[in-house]
Order: sequence, then C-alpha cells, then structure tokens
Amino acid sequence: MKTRQRDEGAPEPRTRWNEVRPRLWLGGHFWVGPDGDVQTAVVGAEFDLVISLFTRPGHGPHPGVAHLVSEIPDGPLTAEELHSVQQLAVTAAEAVRNDRTVLVRCHSGYNRSGLVVAQTLIELGQDSTTAISLIRQARSPWALNNQSFVQYLTTGLDVARLLAGLEPAPGQ
Repeated sequence: MKTRQRDEGAPEPRTRWNEVRPRLWLGGHFWVGPDGDVQTAVVGAEFDLVISLFTRPGHGPHPGVAHLVSEIPDGPLTAEELHSVQQLAVTAAEAVRNDRTVLVRCHSGYNRSGLVVAQTLIELGQDSTTAISLIRQARSPWALNNQSFVQYLTTGLDVARLLAGLEPAPGQ
C-alpha cells in the first residue's frame, strides 16, 4: 500500500523532530542535515513512547521503548483509519499527562504525524485552530499541508469519521 503523497514543493524538514509542547514531539524518518544531504532519523531511547504512521527497518526505536505502529495513507482516510488516529491521540495524550515523552512520526513529520499530534493537542484541551498553528510553528509552515487532514481537524474527527463511514466502499 502506498501511504505517502509527494508534498509538491515542500522541502524536507531541517530537524529530525520538534517539540510541539512539553513531552509531545513531532517528527519523521528523514530530514536534511546541515550539509544539505538527506539523513535518516533513527530513534533510540530518547522517548518513552513512539507512534509510527510510517515505518522503515533500522529506524528504531530501541527495543525497550513502547512502539505503536499504524500505517495510514497521506490522503483521504476511511472511518476505520480516522478511528485509529483518534485512538493513537488518546494514547499519546494520556502518556503526556503521565509525564511520559512521546514522539509521533511519519515520513517527513508533516501530515500524518501532524494529524495525530493535532488531535492529541485537542485531547489535551486545545482548539483545532490553535493545535494546527502550534504544529506549524514548531515543525514547519509545510506541516499539515494536506487540506483533507486540516478539514478533519476543523470539522472534528468524530464527525469526519461518521461522514467517511457513509461513503460507499471502493468498487461499489
């Protein structure tokens, strides 16, 4: 399954990951180092919980770190995929409340991880507009450039999930 859309015009991020609020980090598997070359972002034991929406062998985390994997596409999501985003956000918010550090990552740390982190911020009491703004300030103005994801957040994931559930399955 192809999970990533090409971010037209979006530069690769300049850091492996960024702290959006205390104990909540957003990042990717790839970034551009100071020399301009694409680098791999390998997670060791820097975080208590890593949520991966995209995975590659050898990118960590350390075997002793809690690791949740839910590969979702960087495009329109099904009701089931939106439910997964909600569950991951609840888990991340609970970890943050319990003083655990959380990294949510995808390929570049822009869209899929941005969606989960924004929903985590909403679970922690932020409104969607503030959550989106915090992510773009912390990570990059290119974060959450997938307008479908922004619409999911501003509509509310519960409503988006209900609406996605009304769509006929592909081929019907």
